[in-house]
Amino acid sequence: MSVVELGTGMYNNVYRVALAGRDRPVILRAAPAEERQFRSELHLMRNEHASLPWLAPIAHLMPQVIAADWTGQVIGRDWMIQTHLDGVPAPEHLGSYPRSTWPTFFRQMGAVTRAVHDVRGPHFGPVAGPGYATWSEAVIASLEDIAADLDGAGLDSADVRKIAAVAGHDRAVLDEVTEPRLLTGDLWTVNALLDRDAEVPTISGVLDFDRCTFGAPEADWTIRMATAKDDERTAFWESYGPLDRSEGAVWRARIYEARHLGAIRLERHRLGKADAVRESYGAMADLLAELS
Repeated sequence: MSVVELGTGMYNNVYRVALAGRDRPVILRAAPAEERQFRSELHLMRNEHASLPWLAPIAHLMPQVIAADWTGQVIGRDWMIQTHLDGVPAPEHLGSYPRSTWPTFFRQMGAVTRAVHDVRGPHFGPVAGPGYATWSEAVIASLEDIAADLDGAGLDSADVRKIAAVAGHDRAVLDEVTEPRLLTGDLWTVNALLDRDAEVPTISGVLDFDRCTFGAPEADWTIRMATAKDDERTAFWESYGPLDRSEGAVWRARIYEARHLGAIRLERHRLGKADAVRESYGAMADLLAELS
């Protein structure tokens, strides 16, 4: 009956589709054509689909998959149809509440993240594979993939390769992490929906788990964002619990931040943000100085 492309998708094309004879719309997500995908982002939709059984603890907050197709026979791209979740994107609705209530939201975010991180996995690395026996192998492989993508995009990858070399030299510190845990990959405010009518910010849905991996919880994007500022988000830790602050954990956190910066650089390039790409080199240089 109608199709509306939603502007919230930063990787996939996302559409809200109204169907005849169906009361509620559905969501159609179409992945980029395979030749347009970075090596470090290959088959993300397939990875999300493989992650769903592992995300059972938060299934009540997630859309259900109605159909998925990896054959390329319909549109030449991977696509997925999901149920439509009620709710308003958190970046649009959180600001309508008094700031004094915002800790409620971040406390819920901490609980959701804790539920995911409590899931133990069978290997390190992306849920759909490739899987690695050790955490250092998974981290170094991801850094090498990001460096190869930067090379392919015509960007300088030397700093990412230096980070990979540092990680390889001190891989024993990475391998202090011996138990793979499920990581959300990308969960934060932009991937959360809020109940439109709740008196306080209330998470009614969470979306987009295409970057799920098995690894160290501290390496998750969600943890990076929770530690980024000393504001209302500190309530996150009330439900999540304390972070490991050991010397090894602090060193590993710098490696994780470098990996995030490399991935952010690629995303900024994909979105055409040349100035932001240039800024990433200074931040990476600071990290390399701390690791040297």
